[in-house]
Formats: sequence, C-alpha cells, structure tokens
Amino acid sequence: MRYTRVCLHEWGYQLPPVELTSAAIEEQLHPLYERLKLPVGRLELMTGIRTRRLWPPGTRPSEGAAAAGEQALARSGVKREDIGCLLFTSVSRDMMEPATASFVHRSLGLPTSCLLFDISNACLGFLDGMVTLANMIELGQVRSGLIVAGETAEDLIASTLRHLLNDPNLTRKSIKPLFASLTIGSGAVALVMTDRAYQETGHFLRGGGYAANTRHNDLCQGGQNAEQGTLMSTDSELLLEKGIETAARCWQAFYDQLGWKKESIDRFFCHQVGRAHAQLLFATLGLDSGKNYETLPMLGNVGSVSAPITMAMGIEQGALLHGQRAALLGIGSGINSLMLGIDW
Repeated sequence: MRYTRVCLHEWGYQLPPVELTSAAIEEQLHPLYERLKLPVGRLELMTGIRTRRLWPPGTRPSEGAAAAGEQALARSGVKREDIGCLLFTSVSRDMMEPATASFVHRSLGLPTSCLLFDISNACLGFLDGMVTLANMIELGQVRSGLIVAGETAEDLIASTLRHLLNDPNLTRKSIKPLFASLTIGSGAVALVMTDRAYQETGHFLRGGGYAANTRHNDLCQGGQNAEQGTLMSTDSELLLEKGIETAARCWQAFYDQLGWKKESIDRFFCHQVGRAHAQLLFATLGLDSGKNYETLPMLGNVGSVSAPITMAMGIEQGALLHGQRAALLGIGSGINSLMLGIDW
C-alpha cells in the first residue's frame, strides 16, 4: 500500500494518574513467590518494565480515548464539523454493544455526518485504523478523520493477581502463561489525519506492508468469564519466536512497497512487549537499535496504544524532527504484523 494524499496532523495522549511498579506487584505476590521460591525482581529483570499506568476505578475506555481525541483536535486546528470519520481501535471496549466509538463521538460533539465504528485487531488496532482512514482519504471519501484508542488494564491485572494468589495448584511452569498479563498497562492516544488538499502539514503517511501468520492464533488468547474475570494465557516464548518470524516477512513487504533503505529511517517506534522482544526484533531485521525510541520501562505494554503513544511522546520530546523519516513497527497476537512509513 502506498499513499500520496495523506497528512498526519497532531497527536493527543493521556497518561493515567496511577502508577503500579513491578516491585509493588511482586509485593502483592509475596505468598506465591515464597511458596515457589521465585527470586524477587524477576518481573522487571525479565521484561524491562519498571512501572505501568492505571486509570482510577470505573474509568471506561471511551473516557481516555475522548480526552486524547479532544487534545488532538485542539492541537490540529481541524474544525470539529469537518471530521468525516471516527475510528475507535482498542482491545478494551466500554461494552459489547453499541460501538465504543459512539460514546467517543458523543463526548467530542462530532457531526452527525461523521462515519464511526470500532476496529479490533489486538495490539495492531490503531495502526489498522491509520490504514483504514488513509484508504478513505486516498479515495476521496473523507477529507479528515480522527483515530482514538483507550486501553484499560485494571481488570486484567486484578484478575491475574487473584488467580495467581488463590490457585494452590500453580507451579513454576503453569504460572508462565499468566505472567505476560502483568506487563500490561493503561493509556490513551489519538491522531488527526487529513487529505493534503484540505490542510497540508508536511507530515505524510507514505504507506507500508503487512503480514499474517494465523496458524499461531492460539499463542495469546484472553477474555472474560463470570468466575475469574478477565484473564489471558500467553505462550511468551513461542509468541516471541513466531512474532519475530512474522515481522521479518512484514519488513520485506514494507521494503517492497516503499523501497526505503534501513539507513534512511531516522527513528523507529515499535509495539512494546518486553526488552527481549525489542532486542530480537532489531537483531533479526538488522536495524539500528539506537534509533528505537521506547517508553516500555515507564508504560509497559499498552496494547493498541503502545506504538502510537510512543511516537506521540517521542515527537513531543524532540526524538523525531520535521524532515526526518520514521517507521511504526507493529506486531499483534493473531499473529499479524503491520509496518508503516512516515515522512515527518
């Protein structure tokens, strides 16, 4: 996929006010650590995550998404009445029906002519939203649109901690599929995109590549049940191996579409799972890890918010300057990979 008309405008993001450190999680799991003789500090050591953010109790995904969207709209200067499409792209949702996008739309006071819907694709949702909106802009269907995501990790972390503490049959081996859930954090992000003929910013989405490897859609699965709440089971080691394998194919598709040499990319913004994931990804693709801007130690894995909020914060902190080139590298359970090229 390649684009000639798609401009990126301003980002907005929200960091939840509550910090939960890996050390604090281990303090709560002291009985389990003591019973299984687990070394204290292993969670941060294994993942590289020092802390993650959480919303106050009862916060809905749409609330964080709407706050980020409000910020992006205000910064962009794009008129609210000109927003032709709103996409909500998180794993987390307010409820099964209606679409969470409808709550964000109402909160932001967007026009009745605005097309709105949810996109769900694990941690790739926001990047899929960028592609969906870009396609509509390129086809002339809309002049401008807004993508939002708001992840809420609170229930997953609480349910995982309860399960780890209350199941006396857990062993060192059987806890492994649950520990990945303790890397998750909350957050919200938003992005305004327009047709360059409507308002040109000098920041362009150029295109990208994608790859699917759905033979391995059983490696990370989660959901809710009445007895245990929200739980996920993740085969972290195999997911890492097959995820990087999928990313390698996606990188080739990215290169085939855009022809960008590795050396021409000034900054990478990745979906963040853990330290080992980033190290293996850059080694496998032969990329300069020094160009990777990360928020992993302070935010953890924020699902669909992870890569875009990292880019938003990186731009704010001067890690990507006007005239430079960036790549968003996404990998999501399923397994799917999507990589996008941006001339900033």
